[in-house]
Amino acid sequence: MQLTRDSGTQHIIRAWEPGRVRIGERWVAGNVIVSADEIVESWTTAALTALTVEDLAPALAFAPTIVLLGTGTDKFLPDVELMAALAEQRVGLEIMSTPAACRTFNVLVQERRRVVAALFNP
Repeated sequence: MQLTRDSGTQHIIRAWEPGRVRIGERWVAGNVIVSADEIVESWTTAALTALTVEDLAPALAFAPTIVLLGTGTDKFLPDVELMAALAEQRVGLEIMSTPAACRTFNVLVQERRRVVAALFNP
Protein backbone atom coordinates (compact mmCIF):
# COMPACT_ATOMS: atom_id res chain seq x y z
CA MET A 1 0.00 0.00 0.00
CA GLN A 2 1.59 3.32 -1.11
CA LEU A 3 1.23 5.97 1.60
CA THR A 4 2.80 9.22 0.36
CA ARG A 5 5.51 10.80 -1.78
CA ASP A 6 8.82 11.69 -0.16
CA SER A 7 9.06 15.49 -0.12
CA GLY A 8 12.25 16.38 1.76
CA THR A 9 15.11 15.20 3.91
CA GLN A 10 12.86 14.02 6.74
CA HIS A 11 11.99 10.36 7.05
CA ILE A 12 8.66 9.63 5.44
CA ILE A 13 7.02 6.22 5.56
CA ARG A 14 6.20 5.56 1.93
CA ALA A 15 4.58 2.13 2.18
CA TRP A 16 3.54 -0.59 4.60
CA GLU A 17 3.22 -4.34 4.20
CA PRO A 18 2.74 -6.94 6.92
CA GLY A 19 6.14 -7.34 8.55
CA ARG A 20 7.87 -4.32 7.00
CA VAL A 21 7.69 -0.62 6.17
CA ARG A 22 9.32 1.40 3.42
CA ILE A 23 11.05 4.49 4.77
CA GLY A 24 12.25 6.63 1.90
CA GLU A 25 13.65 4.16 -0.60
CA ARG A 26 14.52 1.44 1.91
CA TRP A 27 12.43 -1.44 3.28
CA VAL A 28 12.83 -2.08 7.01
CA ALA A 29 11.59 -5.39 8.40
CA GLY A 30 10.32 -6.07 11.90
CA ASN A 31 9.60 -3.70 14.76
CA VAL A 32 11.00 -0.23 14.18
CA ILE A 33 11.06 3.23 15.73
CA VAL A 34 10.98 6.17 13.33
CA SER A 35 11.53 9.86 14.00
CA ALA A 36 11.80 12.62 11.41
CA ASP A 37 15.60 12.28 11.47
CA GLU A 38 16.48 8.78 12.70
CA ILE A 39 15.47 5.14 12.47
CA VAL A 40 15.92 2.52 15.20
CA GLU A 41 15.81 -0.84 13.47
CA SER A 42 15.22 -4.20 15.12
CA TRP A 43 13.52 -2.60 18.10
CA THR A 44 13.17 -5.44 20.55
CA THR A 45 10.61 -5.19 23.25
CA ALA A 46 8.36 -7.20 25.47
CA ALA A 47 5.10 -8.50 24.15
CA LEU A 48 2.78 -5.72 23.12
CA THR A 49 0.44 -6.56 25.98
CA ALA A 50 3.28 -6.09 28.51
CA LEU A 51 4.73 -2.86 27.07
CA THR A 52 6.45 -0.58 29.61
CA VAL A 53 7.99 2.88 29.66
CA GLU A 54 11.40 1.18 29.57
CA ASP A 55 10.42 -0.57 26.33
CA LEU A 56 9.62 2.83 24.83
CA ALA A 57 12.91 4.38 26.02
CA PRO A 58 14.43 4.39 22.50
CA ALA A 59 11.40 6.36 21.25
CA LEU A 60 11.40 8.71 24.24
CA ALA A 61 15.10 9.45 23.66
CA PHE A 62 14.03 11.64 20.71
CA ALA A 63 12.11 13.94 23.12
CA PRO A 64 8.80 13.69 21.25
CA THR A 65 5.59 15.39 22.22
CA ILE A 66 3.66 12.48 20.67
CA VAL A 67 4.42 8.77 20.40
CA LEU A 68 2.37 6.88 17.84
CA LEU A 69 2.17 3.22 18.83
CA GLY A 70 1.43 1.04 15.82
CA THR A 71 0.06 -2.26 17.11
CA GLY A 72 0.19 -4.34 13.92
CA THR A 73 -3.08 -5.07 12.17
CA ASP A 74 -5.06 -5.26 15.41
CA LYS A 75 -5.67 -2.43 17.83
CA PHE A 76 -5.26 -2.90 21.54
CA LEU A 77 -5.10 -0.62 24.56
CA PRO A 78 -2.01 -0.87 26.77
CA ASP A 79 -2.01 -0.69 30.51
CA VAL A 80 -3.40 2.56 31.90
CA GLU A 81 -0.23 2.96 33.97
CA LEU A 82 1.84 3.22 30.76
CA MET A 83 -0.37 6.02 29.45
CA ALA A 84 -0.18 7.79 32.82
CA ALA A 85 3.61 7.48 32.97
CA LEU A 86 3.96 9.09 29.54
CA ALA A 87 1.47 11.81 30.45
CA GLU A 88 3.63 12.65 33.47
CA GLN A 89 6.49 13.22 31.02
CA ARG A 90 4.21 15.44 28.90
CA VAL A 91 4.23 12.94 26.05
CA GLY A 92 1.02 12.00 24.31
CA LEU A 93 0.46 8.35 23.40
CA GLU A 94 -1.74 7.52 20.44
CA ILE A 95 -2.53 3.85 19.83
CA MET A 96 -3.62 2.63 16.40
CA SER A 97 -2.97 -0.05 13.83
CA THR A 98 0.48 0.12 12.23
CA PRO A 99 -0.85 1.28 8.82
CA ALA A 100 -2.79 4.11 10.52
CA ALA A 101 0.27 5.04 12.61
CA CYS A 102 2.37 5.27 9.43
CA ARG A 103 -0.12 7.62 7.77
CA THR A 104 -0.49 9.75 10.90
CA PHE A 105 3.30 9.94 11.34
CA ASN A 106 3.70 11.34 7.83
CA VAL A 107 1.10 14.05 8.42
CA LEU A 108 2.61 15.10 11.74
CA VAL A 109 6.18 15.13 10.38
CA GLN A 110 5.07 17.36 7.53
CA GLU A 111 3.48 19.67 10.12
CA ARG A 112 6.93 19.76 11.82
CA ARG A 113 5.59 18.18 15.01
CA ARG A 114 7.95 16.32 17.35
CA VAL A 115 6.54 12.87 16.70
CA VAL A 116 7.96 9.35 16.93
CA ALA A 117 6.35 6.20 15.57
CA ALA A 118 6.98 2.95 17.47
CA LEU A 119 5.76 0.32 15.03
CA PHE A 120 5.06 -3.34 15.72
CA ASN A 121 5.45 -5.32 12.51
CA PRO A 122 5.12 -9.00 13.32
